[in-house]
Parts: sequence; structure tokens; C-alpha cells
Amino acid sequence: MTALVLCHFALALCAAPLVRWCGARAFLVLALPPAAATVWAVLRWSTVTGDGADTTVRTWLPDYRVDWALRLDALATLMVLLAAGVGTLVLVYCASYFEDRAPQLGRFAGSLLAFAGAMLGLVLADDLILLYVFWELTTVFSYLLIGQTSDHKRNRRSALQALTVTTLGGLTMLVGFLLLGQEAGTFRISAILADPPPASGALSAAVVLVLVGALSKSAVWPFSLWLPNAMAAPTPVSAYLHAAAMVKAGVYLVARLAPAFAEVTPWRPLLLVLGSATMLLGGWRALRLHDLKLVLAHGTVSQLGFLTVLAGAGRHDTGLAAIAMILGHALFKAPLFLVTGIVDHATGTRDLRRLSGLGRRLPGVCAVAVLAGLSMAAVPPLLGFAAKEAAFQTLLDGDTADRWALAATVAGSALTTAYTLRYLWGAFARKPGLPDTRAHAVTPAFLAPPAVLALAGLLLGPGAGWVQEVAGAYAGQFPAPAPAHSYHLALWHEAGLAFLLSCAAWAGGVLLFLAAAPVARVGEKLAWRSADRNFGRLLLALERAALQCTGFVQRGSLSVYLVTTLSVVLAGQIAVLVVDTPWDAAPAPRPWDTPAQAGVGLMTCAVALLCLGVRRRMKAVVLAGLTGYGTALLFVLQGAPDLALTQFCVETVSMIVFVLVLRRMPVLFKENFVPLRRLLRMPVALAGGGAAAFVVWIMAGHRRGGDSAGDAMVEEVAHHGLKDVVATILVDLRAWDTMGESAVLAVAAVGVTSLIYLHRRTDGADQPVLPLPGDHPEAALRTDGSVASGALVGLPSGDESAPERTWLAAGDTLAPERRSIVLEVVARLIYHPILVLSVYLLMCAENLPGGGFVAGLVAGVAFITRYLAGGRHELADAAPFAPGLFTGLGLFLSTGVALGGLVEGTVLHGWTWHGRLPVWGDAHLSTAVLFDCGVYLLVLGVVLDIVRALGARIDRHIERAAAQRAARRGAGPA
Repeated sequence: MTALVLCHFALALCAAPLVRWCGARAFLVLALPPAAATVWAVLRWSTVTGDGADTTVRTWLPDYRVDWALRLDALATLMVLLAAGVGTLVLVYCASYFEDRAPQLGRFAGSLLAFAGAMLGLVLADDLILLYVFWELTTVFSYLLIGQTSDHKRNRRSALQALTVTTLGGLTMLVGFLLLGQEAGTFRISAILADPPPASGALSAAVVLVLVGALSKSAVWPFSLWLPNAMAAPTPVSAYLHAAAMVKAGVYLVARLAPAFAEVTPWRPLLLVLGSATMLLGGWRALRLHDLKLVLAHGTVSQLGFLTVLAGAGRHDTGLAAIAMILGHALFKAPLFLVTGIVDHATGTRDLRRLSGLGRRLPGVCAVAVLAGLSMAAVPPLLGFAAKEAAFQTLLDGDTADRWALAATVAGSALTTAYTLRYLWGAFARKPGLPDTRAHAVTPAFLAPPAVLALAGLLLGPGAGWVQEVAGAYAGQFPAPAPAHSYHLALWHEAGLAFLLSCAAWAGGVLLFLAAAPVARVGEKLAWRSADRNFGRLLLALERAALQCTGFVQRGSLSVYLVTTLSVVLAGQIAVLVVDTPWDAAPAPRPWDTPAQAGVGLMTCAVALLCLGVRRRMKAVVLAGLTGYGTALLFVLQGAPDLALTQFCVETVSMIVFVLVLRRMPVLFKENFVPLRRLLRMPVALAGGGAAAFVVWIMAGHRRGGDSAGDAMVEEVAHHGLKDVVATILVDLRAWDTMGESAVLAVAAVGVTSLIYLHRRTDGADQPVLPLPGDHPEAALRTDGSVASGALVGLPSGDESAPERTWLAAGDTLAPERRSIVLEVVARLIYHPILVLSVYLLMCAENLPGGGFVAGLVAGVAFITRYLAGGRHELADAAPFAPGLFTGLGLFLSTGVALGGLVEGTVLHGWTWHGRLPVWGDAHLSTAVLFDCGVYLLVLGVVLDIVRALGARIDRHIERAAAQRAARRGAGPA
């Protein structure tokens, strides 16, 4: 089972190259995994119908009682046949539906096959958490499939709406799963069904939360708005996701849990009421639409409500009817969607008001549609009739709530008949006053998939006993009724009350269809405000509220932000100190350990005080940097070389970044502080610093007073034969924190550089650049330094690309008076040694001071040195690639190492390899080193990105402004 699920994802990764090589015929190859799953399910038929099951269990997260558990029983077999069987036919259909050069076809093919794999895993999952993982995978892949044509606003909006609704439902369901697992003592679904937890308030809450997720997935009211809008997706997606697979996931979950929780309050009232309302509202809406796909979409919403009623009724006989209806719905709704795609493909429209006479032009397509439509309207001898009869009879035999639901389903069945007739008439009938629609011929391969599904619905009507085998095996989980009252699926029982209700539904449907015009007028008068419009207004209101909140909090004053942050932190610290009084057991603080610490500390404090009185921004940056270097010296004196090395590197890079930014800012501070504001800020600053020092003293005192976590970490590091505790903590024992901080660092860098590059689309770089009089042949490469000497500079026409390679690129790019040959030569000479030093710091981190973060900063300093010596073109020569490549590779590597630990059951599980290399000698390699390599690449990418944005990009702005000034002077009067 595991291999079948994984092979879907493996082949999905190869979909793009397959499509490039084979065109649309690649779908035939991609259909092999679901076809194999279908054959496997058929071969296991005798086992599951005999009350057996196939299981696969592997320990996954033992600390959380989560297993990789897959189970094939009767219900899972039915869903596998639908998800894999219909998926196979849809993929075959795609080979004829799409052209070889359709845009983004490879991505679409991979997403569709991956969705099939996620759906297969969902129906086989025997663990609640594993089911949730596959549940969210179907949500993600459906988002990609609905938004396939991403250049259309409607597709983007529909995909986002489906993602929002189903994801919120899924998160709610996850909370319900956690509560349910806590109550049951296990997350294994089969164990929960075999021994359900006793009724309680927590169990009822868990059931409601789980049902919210199921109802949102199956588009049951009030979550039904997303499904009709999802029709913006290509027709094969609608046929598969929205008829046979994704929307069935919620119904499947209800059916799966019903044997254990149908009697838990408020299971039955909630599902019966919402299911009945959904069936009526969806069917009524379908009568007023003109797009064939939307008619089927709202009809699908109606049928999903019907399935929810049957699956949620929670009795043996309604379980039989639910299984039959789930199968029947897939076998008539999927071919109708596929036929709609054929009609659209052959005529170029789905508007039933523009279609006429297609029944004669496309008789084969019409025959398939009629066959599927008759099954949807529950006309004998098709499977839809047998399933509908079973539903009516089993609800008729139930209690009062079931009979109320029966009344709603009979009315809903009349609506189903009406919109079925509307669909068939609108698509294929000849309409008076409308010429026959032109349509090209349909190939047999194009028509075969819907024909197979429609014929299956025809054959399974008389063969309802075959469906009884799998339905009976599922229904056996419910308490069995008396043998005399047990229902059995069959095409014909007798002309009883259930058959009379079917006749009433047919008659009511025909009357509604014939009275189409009055029904449309009544529908317009009774129509509620569009749910889609309400959803849009809700999102708009949420966005406006967010803007108002942001505008209230984000005032644009850094000093206000700092005061607010310090005030909150200070209030929290004071509250803890007052309540807990932790200073009782702390030893008295000592002023210093050595006189050197006192000297460095006093100088650092003096420099910090000098920062308060300076008016020049550059001087303030230098003084602030000196305080950082003073702190690093304190780390050295305290015996913390790792911290000192990191502090030195961070301060160096920070000062360079500040200097780059200050080039575009005023030289002097221009903020005017009123005395009252200064008086308010000084106590906050002093209290914040004092509270921080007080808390550090208490923490240090308690750490010395007894056993600490540090002792255990030292012992653990020594156990693995390592020496550097700090580096090992960061990349092994606390790698979760490091990975999160790395992601935050990458996001922050992307945000900063995005602000710098925000005006790229409106930049004037794309405008033609005319040479100015007296320009040097390569004046476009010069900086504004040449303007100062009288030579005019043209607008740079390129980006940060380097000129023709020379040993010193600045020779052709910097004005002579702006160059320092000595600095350029020294930068070139120390460039490679600094890079080698960074690699050394990376590799020695397990036993000596270093690590990926420090090594990345050191490597960044090497590139910064090249930039400071030779300008932006020297940087482009040193790093002729996008910095995002390093950032992405770093995140990919560290995340890959983290997820690789799942093989042993936990994220970030570590391995160590010991061996001997031919030249190297004895060596070992651990996942911690690989994780650290990811951090190294990420930090290097972030530094390069910031230097390119704040350095090279601002250089271009300066050059452009200088060139424009020179051009204006040159154009002025002589």
C-alpha cells in the first residue's frame, strides 16, 4: 500500500519532463499508478467483502502515538476504486482534452497525479494524524489545479477561496482529531471504531470540530460557496476533484466515523438538517443557471447534501444506501462533467442558450450524457435508481428525524430530475429560432472515458448485488436490524411507497422543467444575497480592519516602537519578579571577575553614553558598533569564544550595512525632541536596562545554584565525541530553534530587498539610453565619481553585471580619483583566504569555535571586501549569480536534513557516519554538519542579497541621478 501511494508522487515529479518529451500523450503514462491501484483493489475484493482487511503499520512518531498506518477495508476499497479508477479514466481523457503545447501542462499533470496519490493515502489512512496530512495535501493540490490558469483573476480568486474555506475547516478538524485521540487514548481509526470512547462534553466538542472539517470539504451549507466557483478549473479537474474524489472526502470521513459516533450529540441533528438544506438549496440554484458546468456544480452541491444525510443517519440500512449512492453519484456525475468538456471542446461554449442541435451532430456524446443523466434522475434500470430506492426505503423505515429528512430528499430528488432535464435539453436539444451549433467530430479515445463510466452505471443497476457485497461489509459495523427488516440492495423490490415517492419526484421534476420561466422568476424574487459576494465583502472588511489596526500600531516612528516594546517586556518582567520573588536564592552579584572586565565594561558604557549626544548619523553608527565590539571583548574575557566570534562578525556586517544605508540619508539627525517626550523615554530606557541586568543576574545565580540543563548538554555532547557545546546545541540539540531563526532571517532579507526593488517595474532602465557628449566609450559603467571630475556619466543600461573579465574590474568601472589600487589588490589577495577560513570555521564547528552562522558571515565579509574595493561591478564579478540561489539552497538543505529524520520517526533525528577516505584518512559525517552547511549557505545568501540591494542597487540610483543632473546641465544654455 505504501508503495502504491508513493509511486504516485514519484511519477508526479517526472510529469514535467514527460510532457515535454511526449506532449499530451504523457497522461497515458501518468495513468499507470492509479490504474495499478485500481487493479490491486479489485484483487483484494474477496478479502474485504469477507469482513477482512489488509493493514500496513510502521512506527512513525512514537512519542506522540502516531503511526504510518494504512488499512484497506470495505469502505476504503470502494473509495480506492473511485479515486483510482475514475482518476485513471480522467488522465486518459486529458490526453485528448489538452493540446501538446498547452501552457504549464507539465505542472498541471504533476499536480493532478499527486492529488490522486494524496486522495489514495487519505482513504487508506488508519491514523487520524496521517489522515489529516493527506487531507491537507489534497487541499494544496486542489488549490494548484483550480488556479492552473493563474493569469486569470477569476481562477486566482476561486483557488484562494477554495483554499481558505477548506483549510480553515481542516485546521478545525485537526483540533477535533487531537481531542478525539486524547479521549480515545489512540489515534488509530480502527481501534477507535472498535472501542469508542464514552460520551462526554469533550467528545461532543471533538465530533462537532471534526464535522466542521468534513462539511467544509464536501461543500455542505454553509460552506458550499467554494465549489461552484471552483468550476474555473479545467473540466478534467471538475470531473475528478469535484465529482469523484475531493468533495467525497468529507462524506467519506462521515461514513468512516458514523458507526462509532452516530449516537453522540449532536451528530445526527447536525448532519440531517444541514444535509437536507444543502440538497434543496443546491438543486434550486441549479434551475436558474445557463452554464452547463455550473448547472452540474450546483447539482453536485445538492447531491453532496443527499450523501451527507445518508452517511450521517447512522444506521445499518442507511449505511447500505450511502455506499450505493456514493458509487452511483461518481458514475453519473463524472461522465457528465467529461461530456461537458467535450461539448466545450467541440463547440467553444458551455452556454445552453447558445447550444442547439448537438444531439444530431454528436450522437455518441449525446447517448453517453443521456445514460448518465437518467442515472442521476434515478430512472431504472440504472444504478442511480437502485441507490435512490434504497435511500427512500431506509429513511422511510427510520425514526421521525429520518422521515423529515425523507421529505427533504424527495423534494430534492424532484429538483434533481428538473436540472437533469435542463442539462440534457440545454446541451443537445434543437431549440426553435436558434441555428444548429457547429461542432467538430469527437474521437473515440476522447469519448471512451465518460462512456466507460456511464456504462458502468448501467451494468451495476441490474448488478446491484455486487454492490451489496461491499456495502454489506461496511454496514456490518452498525448494529444489525432484525433479519425480517434488513434491507438488501436490488434493482427492483416492489411497487411500494418508496417507488411511489420516486414517481412523485419524477413528476415534480418534469413539472418544474416545463415551468422553467415561472420558476426562474420566482427564483429571482426569492434569491438570497450571493454567498460569494458576502465572502468577498468579508475578506474586504477583514483587510480594512487589518489596515486600520496596522495604521494605529505602525506610526512610522522607530522610537515609539522601541518604547512600546521595552514597556511590554518591562511590565512582564516586573509582574514575574513581584509574584515569584526569585531573588531569594540568588547569590550576591560580584562587580567583576577580573580587572580587565571592569576596564572593558567601563569603556563600553562610556561609548554608549557618547551615542546619546552625537548629531551625526555616521558617528552614531561607529559608536554603536564600538559598544558591540566591547561586548565581544567581554565574551572573550569570560571564556566564550563562539559568542565573541559571532558578535565580532555581526557587528562588522551591521556597521557596513549601516554605512551603505546612510549614503542616502541626511548627515545629521533632524528629529526634534520636546522635553516632555525625553523625560518619558529616559525612565523607560533606564528601567529596561536595569530589568534586563536584574533578570540576567537572577538567571546566572540560579544556574550556579544547582543542576542545570547545561550539564546535561555537555554530557550529551561528550557522549558523541564532540567538544564544542555551543555549536552542537545550535545544530543538533536545539536545531528546531535554529531552523526557525534561519527561516525568519531569510524572510526578513527578502522583505528588505523587496522594498529596495519595489520600483523595478516603473524604473526607467528600460528606456533607451542616448550617449552624451564627451562620454568615455564605457561611460555607462562609471560611477558618479567621474561626474565630480567633469566627465559626464550616461545612464547605466544593465543590471549588476560585470564588464569584460579583468583581474581588477574597477579599472573600467570606477573613476581614477575614486580608486585605491592598493585596496583593490589587497581585497583580491585576501578574498580567497577569507573564503577558505569560512569553510574551516564551518567544518571545525564540532570541536572548535565556529559554525554555519559565523562561517556564512565571514564568507559574506569576503564578498563585501570585494564590493568596497571595486564597486558593484567588482561584486558582480565575484558573485555572478543570484543571491537567492544561496538562500534557497540553504533553506532546502537544512529543511531536507530536518525532514529526513522522519525516516526514524522524528524531525531532525541525527545520524553520524564514521569511515576512512583514501586521502583524508579517518573521517566522520553527521547530519548536524549538513544542517550547518544549510545555515552557512543561507547566511551567505542573505548577506549577498542585502549588499546587492543596499550597495549595488543604491549605486545605480546614485549613478542615475548624477547622469540626469549632468544631462540637464548639458542641455542648458551655453
